[in-house]
Amino acid sequence: MQFCDLNRQYKAYQSEIDTAMKATIESASFIHGSAIDELEQQLANYTGVKHALACSSGTDALLLALMVKGVQPGDEVICPAFSFFASASMISFLKATPVFVDVSPLDFNIDVNQIAAKINSKTKGIMAVSLFGQCADFDAINQLAEQFGLWVIEDGAQSFGALYHGKRSCSLTELAVTSFFPAKPLGCYGDGGAVFTNNDEQAARIRMLRSHGQVRRYEHHFIGLNARMDTLQAAVLKVKLKYFETEIEKRNQAAHRYTELLDGAVLLPEVLPGRKSVWAQYTIGVENRDALKIRLQEMGIPTAVHYPSILPRQLAFDGLTSEHGEFEVADLLSKTVLSLPMHGLITAEEVEEVCTAIKQII
Repeated sequence: MQFCDLNRQYKAYQSEIDTAMKATIESASFIHGSAIDELEQQLANYTGVKHALACSSGTDALLLALMVKGVQPGDEVICPAFSFFASASMISFLKATPVFVDVSPLDFNIDVNQIAAKINSKTKGIMAVSLFGQCADFDAINQLAEQFGLWVIEDGAQSFGALYHGKRSCSLTELAVTSFFPAKPLGCYGDGGAVFTNNDEQAARIRMLRSHGQVRRYEHHFIGLNARMDTLQAAVLKVKLKYFETEIEKRNQAAHRYTELLDGAVLLPEVLPGRKSVWAQYTIGVENRDALKIRLQEMGIPTAVHYPSILPRQLAFDGLTSEHGEFEVADLLSKTVLSLPMHGLITAEEVEEVCTAIKQII
């Protein structure tokens, strides 16, 4: 059993993927090939956003979004204490300060009720991560941002394809980003990402920033990055996007079965009303997490811990923790969460095998 069986997925679409990659190689258009423009239009149509800008990784997408927002040294940006490192680290990369907020015990996303207390004159925006496949509470977050004159960026690296009151992840804020890392719900065969916006001016700026701030060849108006997506990755994503909705439904079926079989045995993830998760992870909470993980591994069942250390405890952010308080829920999650095998082609039999093993051990 694989935690995320990318080989099974490749074999399912092998003919189309091989054909798409071969066509790209034969065209020799490895940078700025036609597949980039085609993918961007398809991503924009899928999310319902005017502009989708492909780039080299989800991390670069975060950096591009923050650069467009003009984040400067000394600025503060609010972000969740329990998440992957990238969103907070890109704030620090620009010499701004990530201000950590504890997360909700219901959906593990940023606790909206604790944001206002962290806002001050240095606060410029909110980086809201949609964790494990479920969107954060963007109605409340956007309302707070409007009240205090802040911008909001959705980090949809784990939630691309998810729904929030009928709208897609990456269409809920002025700027949003996602990742196409291979193990994401929609993944390429290397690193890849995208930035989403309805703002024409911001889209134009991102196009320049991702290519050394270049307006046209050898004419540079800004200091930018080399953050372009390569055409081979776009070719792969175009194929996978055709099957993405089917895989989302299969992920939801698997999550439903996990919930049925594990009810009463462990703390189960909750999808809040008005939301549909893409289940980037199916993450349970359990005491003696590390012992369970070892036992499952011995039985041939892989698991993962997302995440064993909360962001304010990372050495890279040393000096920020005491200033910005305690994180009771995030700390508890870091000690108890365990992610189970999940992907778009997982079978009911595999889910049942995992659940049977967990209940035997517990």
